[in-house]
Amino acid sequence: MHTLPFLLTLALLATSPAAKDGPALTAMLTEFLAGASRNDAAVHDRFWAEDLIYTGSSGRRIGKADIMKDVRSAPAPGPTDPKTVYSAEDIRIQQYGKAALVAFRLVATTVGSDSTTVARYFNSGMFIQRGGRWQVVGWQATKIP
Repeated sequence: MHTLPFLLTLALLATSPAAKDGPALTAMLTEFLAGASRNDAAVHDRFWAEDLIYTGSSGRRIGKADIMKDVRSAPAPGPTDPKTVYSAEDIRIQQYGKAALVAFRLVATTVGSDSTTVARYFNSGMFIQRGGRWQVVGWQATKIP
């Protein structure tokens, strides 16, 4: 007969912790995606931690140095090149003290001279707060078929 209080306690423990820094993390993600849309190296440098492990949707595993090299070596887009804009949908944040898991659906909208394509990915990022600021230490991207 004492099973109900025990089950209620387990249910409460199993729920996600409140993300008190959820609004700040959401703003950070939104700022990052806007910067990534412009291939802004400074935005990438602030977002990714030095000890980042990033697994892309192709299965390639890289670190911050690889990302920064790719961003800095990318040629400037030409006036007729397609432009990709990144945005986030269905953002979910679970915070654990100075760590937070941010999961969302990434939407990549590419506009060319004669067509628009949209690709979607499930993304999960592990954020750590160090020295009063959040940075990403782990990232996983999965293309949605």
